[in-house]
Amino acid sequence: MTGAENQSLSVDEAAIRYLAQLPPEARRASQAAVKNFARWYGQERTIASLTAPEVAGYAERLSASDTDYAGKLEMVKGFLAYARKKGWSATNLSVHLKAKKAKAVRPAGKNGQPEVVTLTQQGYAQLVAEIEDLKRQRVEVTEEMRRAAADKDFRENAPLAAARERKGHIEGRILELEDTLKRAVVLEEKEKSGLKAGLGDRVVLCLASSDKEVCYTIVHPTEVDPARGKISNASPMGRAVLGRSVGETVEIVAPAGRLRYLIKRIER
Repeated sequence: MTGAENQSLSVDEAAIRYLAQLPPEARRASQAAVKNFARWYGQERTIASLTAPEVAGYAERLSASDTDYAGKLEMVKGFLAYARKKGWSATNLSVHLKAKKAKAVRPAGKNGQPEVVTLTQQGYAQLVAEIEDLKRQRVEVTEEMRRAAADKDFRENAPLAAARERKGHIEGRILELEDTLKRAVVLEEKEKSGLKAGLGDRVVLCLASSDKEVCYTIVHPTEVDPARGKISNASPMGRAVLGRSVGETVEIVAPAGRLRYLIKRIER
């Protein structure tokens, strides 16, 4: 690819090329995170035009709406590092994707009591399943550490270091999920009344500049799953549609510009 072609390559096309060269399992794991990053900047935005403050801002935005944002940032970092390697961007923008350190203090609600987390039935079940899966992974990584530790040269024992890092992430995520479940209140069907969009609702919107429809389910940040259209109530789109009714128009400000959506349906 020539220098001129590098300059004109869109973020979306760069994401497609990056994902195509990954092994199948890694591609499946990274696809949603990388595609969402590309979508945030718009299909026509060139990867060469991305700036460090914009990339840092994306990390900040994601951290506010996704409890598993640290893992997703690592996937996007891989994409940006590859873009630099291929000459698509002038600098390695991945260094500007920095995850916030988790706070040890439990969020407090009114009167200093722990903040209540409202979840859908499906979301609660998914968190329980994730904890069970993480506990299985914890057993596996502990065995990996044991095997790696059999190599007495600890100075350059990369497998041991990687296993320790993975175990630390697993333990932290288990603690986070267990705390969330302790504070969880499951949203019952009878609580979802009225004609305004609320947590757990599926909202069908139409981009005002076209006839293209998009569908999102508004969920708590712990239930976010972009691949299945589940977005956080703390995300720009989630905040925009909560409490709004069918027929209303909402506006989202993104690097791609101001986007106006008409709320066509609210499904429960």
